[in-house]
Amino acid sequence: MTRLIKSSYILCLILIISLIVVACNSSKNTTTQTIKAPVETIELTISAAASLTNALQDIQTLYETTHTNVKLNFNFAASGALQQQIEQGAPVDLFISAATKNLQALVDKQFIQADKHTNLLTNELVVVVPTDFNAVITKVSDLSHEDITKLAVGIPESVPAGNYAKEALTKANLWDTLQPKIVQAKDVRQVLQYVETGNVDAGFVYQTDALTTDKVKVIFTVDPTTYTTIKYPMGIISTTKHLEESEDFYTFLQTEAALKIFIKYGFSVPK
Repeated sequence: MTRLIKSSYILCLILIISLIVVACNSSKNTTTQTIKAPVETIELTISAAASLTNALQDIQTLYETTHTNVKLNFNFAASGALQQQIEQGAPVDLFISAATKNLQALVDKQFIQADKHTNLLTNELVVVVPTDFNAVITKVSDLSHEDITKLAVGIPESVPAGNYAKEALTKANLWDTLQPKIVQAKDVRQVLQYVETGNVDAGFVYQTDALTTDKVKVIFTVDPTTYTTIKYPMGIISTTKHLEESEDFYTFLQTEAALKIFIKYGFSVPK
């Protein structure tokens, strides 16, 4: 009888230990299944021409809604200044310029991947004045009119819009003549701001910039045959640490959804 009791006790003890082991393993498996590694957020830095500000901010909202693991950080400035930053080692993933020469210079120096650059958009150059401006100005030669005492132009060496304006004024033999009136700006958005605030009487900006405000009006579109065709090329930086994500955003900018936003802001798509 005593042996039977001992045997029963031992069997019960073994059963209890087995149940405890199974329960622990089950709990461990459940914990392993429910705990997931956090998704890493990738931050992309995009250096882009100042004239792209509004359109790219809308595109950012659209893109980040469907790509929750990616955060876009934009650096807006004059294309020439952005080019210099990249050449000096600024941590950038994608560059969108308002002039071919700035991006091509980076391609030539191998800062841009040779097979990862393309022309994305086109634009037009216009002259704007404050909404209460009443003088009749309809062409470049009219800028010498006495009612235009200050004329804002982006710094030609670093601001593509300023360079295009210089080309048009030089073509009309007015660049040197108008120097006493010209006020230079660090980028095209500063030109727009000078006109909006009435600090200048007129300024050269892109058509897309003029559409962003009701504080200025376009008095004429500059003859496109008098300056280099305005192109917005983009390219992936060779040193990007996020090549896959950069390529995805590069491709997204060429989709119908993104191009519709650019068109809404007055840009055109190359044919």
